[in-house]
Amino acid sequence: MLSQRGRYALKAMIHLARHVGGPRQVSAIAAEETIPRKFLEAIMSELRKAGLVDSARGKLGGYRLARPADLITFAQIIRVTDGALALIPCASQNFYKRCEDCPDEAACALRRIIAQVRNEVSEVLDRTTLADALAGADPADLTDAI
Repeated sequence: MLSQRGRYALKAMIHLARHVGGPRQVSAIAAEETIPRKFLEAIMSELRKAGLVDSARGKLGGYRLARPADLITFAQIIRVTDGALALIPCASQNFYKRCEDCPDEAACALRRIIAQVRNEVSEVLDRTTLADALAGADPADLTDAI
């Protein structure tokens, strides 16, 4: 399930993609997207550390996308805020961890099914960009351009 942190991060990033040009202040993003300002500050700091946004200080400072909207995917944002896309750690590609209670990972039906779910979800999120979201594209119709 997408956390509130992940949801707010996606909303903020779509906001930044919509407002290209100069940096946007956290207070403006928070007000326009109805996100608690303090919570958004922490999220934006994470996104900056991950290289998804750039920040500028000062009166005219704020945040802007670190690269074009067509080069930032939903999966990248969610992995920064929520970690793994998989529902269980042994099915994750980027955050793999063996389940302590599993005697035979290769024969585990649960792992096999959840890995399949992860693959489907990842396929959509890895190819859906902020630009796609702004264009109103249906993820099912997107090509594998990434």
